[in-house]
Amino acid sequence: MKLVVGLGNPGPKYHGTRHSVGFAVVDELARRGGIEFESAPADALIAKWRMRDTLLAKPMTFMNASGEAVGALLRYFKIEPVELLVVVDEAQLPLGKLRARARGSAGGHNGLKSIVEHLGSDFARMRLGVGRGDERRDLADHVLAKFDQDEVEEVARMTVRAADAAEMFITSGIAAVMNGYNGGDPATTE
Repeated sequence: MKLVVGLGNPGPKYHGTRHSVGFAVVDELARRGGIEFESAPADALIAKWRMRDTLLAKPMTFMNASGEAVGALLRYFKIEPVELLVVVDEAQLPLGKLRARARGSAGGHNGLKSIVEHLGSDFARMRLGVGRGDERRDLADHVLAKFDQDEVEEVARMTVRAADAAEMFITSGIAAVMNGYNGGDPATTE
């Protein structure tokens, strides 16, 4: 069984923010599977995608404590970290760019830092570029802000591509995702 976790912050206040693009990706996967999120045996919402032998999850712990929920889900469902994909925002990547890795550091992301603290670093992650914006603006304010109107179309495309990549992880593993998606968006590459 695979576990695809989208990171974000719970509640309507954070819906559509840069920090919650991970939630948008697992929402898209749930839509494709015709499945609904429900309560979980952890502080998270889960959707069981039986046709894909996959769980989709949205931790409800807020970003900085995501590892608590992810660790509890792995233990409860007896899923190994190698079967986990974490989908997360990345301010250091340009808007729309995807970067997948089989393992690694938190890279300054507090959600990933929490998961690394609970699991170690041997789990797949996919970072979604949300851009840094104005360098004078506080990074926390930037990632907790909603996307600008001129970014919405690109965010929608990125969400669909990231969901496609997550499906590839489910069927073919993280190496296939890295080969297929780390080079940039083919729709914008000349």
